[in-house]
Amino acid sequence: MKNFALIGAAGYIAPRHLKAIKDTNNKLVAAYDKFDSVGIMDSYFPEAAFFTELELFDRHCTKLKSTSEKLDFVSICTPNYLHDSHMRYSLRLGADVICEKPLVLNPWNLDSLVKIEQETGHKIYTILQLRLHPSIIALKQKVENAPKDKIFDIDLTYITSRGNWYYTSWKGDVRKSGGIATNIGVHFYDMLQWIFGEVGQNIVHVASHDRCAGFLELKKARVRYFLSINANNLPENAVQGEKRTYRTISIDGEEFEFSQGFTELHTESYKQILAGNGFGVKDTYESIKIVHEIRDAQPIGLKGDYHPLAKLPLSKHPFGWK
Repeated sequence: MKNFALIGAAGYIAPRHLKAIKDTNNKLVAAYDKFDSVGIMDSYFPEAAFFTELELFDRHCTKLKSTSEKLDFVSICTPNYLHDSHMRYSLRLGADVICEKPLVLNPWNLDSLVKIEQETGHKIYTILQLRLHPSIIALKQKVENAPKDKIFDIDLTYITSRGNWYYTSWKGDVRKSGGIATNIGVHFYDMLQWIFGEVGQNIVHVASHDRCAGFLELKKARVRYFLSINANNLPENAVQGEKRTYRTISIDGEEFEFSQGFTELHTESYKQILAGNGFGVKDTYESIKIVHEIRDAQPIGLKGDYHPLAKLPLSKHPFGWK
């Protein structure tokens, strides 16, 4: 049994980590979040110590070093811009790290993480759960078995509706979240480059507060993508079905179905990490580079090969911000 601590216990994704720790027969001994809405812990680890001040959490975890509850892992579910500092802190505590994606917002930050891994002798793992999805593993095998000169045409559409709270939260601040492409798209870009190879061109057609559309030329694919958090961008069939999320990938005109089987992928990720097979810092380089380039790109407008939904009329920021 391994001892875990959790930083970011009140976050949206934290329950999946709590469940994964429990399902892999491990123990949560301490948790921290500056917010105290963490009643979910009662369902998994009611005996775990909880702190709303990092200094007290640090004192507690430092004391554990000389006990049977010495930390083996720290799981990190904090806002994107805090991942870097929380990973460094956790490594210096003497623990390995399991951090939500994206590990960092900029590619050069990854190099310094590798360096501190070497200095501390501990390792950083991340959650790239789409790489563990059976349908996506099968697609990767199909692509590897295709003729070497085969280029796939792909349309990725992901619309996950968010209310006005989004823009007030850290997620609406591009300096903290990395923007739409990073915050809701990084796992898709990771999946695509993992299957179809390295990036050639990376073109952004449209980028605003609530959407991002562009084109990726990969070694074995031409990808048009559209990402949005605006419910008005949902297709009619999703609206009629009262769905707030629409996710589809078409490959050479045929829809690729992978909407099922997501619920246990965090637990599977933990199993792989605990078995020594998890995804580390170097596995994230390409996707972090892609989203960084998208964030810094100057959108070219509706030119060239763009996603059909890129033509949807732009909306005003709900608070009038640019």
